[in-house]
Amino acid sequence: MSELVLINVSGRDKPGLTSEITGIMGQYDVRILDIGQAVIHDHLTWGILIEIPDESKSSPVIRDLLFRLHALDLQVRFAPITTQEYQAWAEGRNRACYIVTLLSRDIKAEQIAQVSAITARHGLNIDNISRLSARPSLNATTNGIACVEFSVRGTPSDSEQLRADFLQIAGEMNVDIAFQEDSIFRRNRRLVVFDMDSTLIEAEVIDELAREAGVGEQVAEITERAMQGELDFSQSFAERLLLLKGLDESVLERVAGRLKMTEGAEHLIRSLKALGYRTAILSGGFTYFARHLQSKLGIDYVYANELEIRDGKVTGEVSGQIVDGKRKAELLLEIAEKEHISREQVIAVGDGANDLPMLSQAGLGVAFRAKPLVKESARHAISTLGLDAILYLIGFRESETNQGLKKAGF
Repeated sequence: MSELVLINVSGRDKPGLTSEITGIMGQYDVRILDIGQAVIHDHLTWGILIEIPDESKSSPVIRDLLFRLHALDLQVRFAPITTQEYQAWAEGRNRACYIVTLLSRDIKAEQIAQVSAITARHGLNIDNISRLSARPSLNATTNGIACVEFSVRGTPSDSEQLRADFLQIAGEMNVDIAFQEDSIFRRNRRLVVFDMDSTLIEAEVIDELAREAGVGEQVAEITERAMQGELDFSQSFAERLLLLKGLDESVLERVAGRLKMTEGAEHLIRSLKALGYRTAILSGGFTYFARHLQSKLGIDYVYANELEIRDGKVTGEVSGQIVDGKRKAELLLEIAEKEHISREQVIAVGDGANDLPMLSQAGLGVAFRAKPLVKESARHAISTLGLDAILYLIGFRESETNQGLKKAGF
């Protein structure tokens, strides 16, 4: 009759430990049922669940392991496991798996405590915790981004309440928390579509043009109401355009020259390109400025509004179909089809109410530094960090993206 034994080993890590331990087991034809290892600051925690085929061999296996592990100055604990315990545990592994991503400028114990308390309250069990960002400096003021990923199992008792609980503590602790199903698509995204104004760039271009035209306050007020979802985008867009009528064409170049990229935008786009992703700008702003970004960042697709100019002056109208919220969602699907990419492999990023349709169409929709209505309506939100935090939502470690950039020559 076989015997099941759980073995936990801890101590200072050394090369070849796994080979030595499993080599001893191999002499007794031991079967490996599960195995896991973590190393923090050169300190190893190693676990293995084994099946010893003949109960009479249990004592020799454990004796040989104890002798060798003691010689290696490692601590070890053996725990017998019943067949019933193993079967119950193995069946539990078939439960749904989710990823909880904690993003912050610096990870604090209270943040971990709050996240883990919420997962437990909703019937989820943590399988694994990993840090995806680089190890921080001891000078916390120099740390720009930190990420810890939790792999959890179970079925949330109330998914909407779970999300609301995460959103609440995220606001209270000034962190971002994402909750995703750990499907085959999570690390297999292929297309990322961005809003432009207040997403890839810090400003709302139409507001910048309005300041040049001397109607800044009027246009900014309409813009804010539209982004909050209080006004229909197309209607508000037409109102703002009319206020720009007569603006000299030369102003466009001046405004384009002073536009600031959003924190993390350039690093994110470079990383996506190095990893083989396709990118697109789907903007309710203007093609002139979107093309400017396309040239600077190497964006693959650009769809925005063509500002009409006659005799060197802005007419207050656009030519062609207005890129509003509905059109953004349509364009997302069109690009995905053209690239032979499923909707689940698309990431959409935006900040305004007119971005919600495309966020809902994407496999991963991210409200970035968004207005409250948008943040509450979107499935995921980033408010405290830069755009490059999206790399962690995909599941990439900082070392992986840095290696990808190096290989791509960035």
